Amino acid sequence: MGTRMTEYTQRTHTTKLTSMRTELRLPRESPLVEQGSADAPAIAGMPLLRLLQLSSPALPIGAFAYSQGLEQAVALAWVTDEASAQTWILGLLSGGVACLDLPVMVRLFRAFEREDLSAAEGWSGFLLASRSSEELQMEDRHLGTALARVLDGLGVAGAARWIGSQIATHATLFALAAVRWQVPLPTALAAFSFTWTEAQVGAATRLCPLGQQAAQRILSLALPAMDAAAAAALALEDDDIGSTAPAQAIASALHETLYSRLCRS
Repeated sequence: MGTRMTEYTQRTHTTKLTSMRTELRLPRESPLVEQGSADAPAIAGMPLLRLLQLSSPALPIGAFAYSQGLEQAVALAWVTDEASAQTWILGLLSGGVACLDLPVMVRLFRAFEREDLSAAEGWSGFLLASRSSEELQMEDRHLGTALARVLDGLGVAGAARWIGSQIATHATLFALAAVRWQVPLPTALAAFSFTWTEAQVGAATRLCPLGQQAAQRILSLALPAMDAAAAAALALEDDDIGSTAPAQAIASALHETLYSRLCRS
């Protein structure tokens, strides 16, 4: 079963990335996919420094405690080494983050720009409801409310109302901070992708376990997919938003009863 799941995730990852390139009319070796978008706005000074702070693994929101089903995938031997960890992480990046988190974050960013709280709450609730297990919902809500507390402590306008919210998500508060700190949307999307991928690579490093060089290779190989995902999110229509990650859903549901575990998801 582990082999079949790995093969399925690999096929999903390949199909999603191909679809992104096709929809954007990009050749396989497009500069946007392989070298970064030349159209991305420049960022420097305080917006850059604030973005680095927002993306830092030292941000006290508890992301270290979660694996998003990866711990269960390791327990089931779906993920056992560098190659399978790479397949798992890139599959979720293209089948989940690129098709759900990032396009919703686009809409959250624009809602906060317009000061449209109703729209922001609607999309945040949609994102939370799209999580495929109770653990994944609890994780996203925890990260969102924890980031709200951090941002409120830093004086970010509008963060306080999300501290006790039942529909807060990580992407919601990330988008709010990006708007308040004048971070361009494409750059914020890329940074969110990197933050998510880095957390997954960190979890794989602890759980497989992987060596540090192997972890950096996976992270480096994921960079073009992050760039493609951010570009695709800007073009995705509302009706096309949604995650395709059945293996993660199964792993996350099973993780709720895993006897011995290091992670909360």
